Amino acid sequence: MSNILHIVLVVLAVNVAAFAAFWRDKRLARSGARRIPEKTLLWLAFAGGSLGALSAQHLFRHKTRKEPFRSRLYGIVLLQAVALTALVIWLIAPQWVSGLLNVVGGRAVS
Repeated sequence: MSNILHIVLVVLAVNVAAFAAFWRDKRLARSGARRIPEKTLLWLAFAGGSLGALSAQHLFRHKTRKEPFRSRLYGIVLLQAVALTALVIWLIAPQWVSGLLNVVGGRAVS
């Protein structure tokens, strides 16, 4: 199995785990039982499960108004989107990254 496939499977598993954790927390909230800590939900999102977390949040209408949880989750999503965009650009056109680093570093681009 290739490294890319391993990465995809791990990210998929983390997203399923985040989705399931949000679902479980919503059920616990409805029954008045002890809840999953917000810190755990956010770590699952940060570990790569942000799409699963966002999907569950909207599908189950869970923690959609709770601050600062909502802002932290959206911050994680934004951070991951920027990182993924940078990775894709680096993989597709590494010369752009090199040129950008030269400009930022103050060296002339030839």
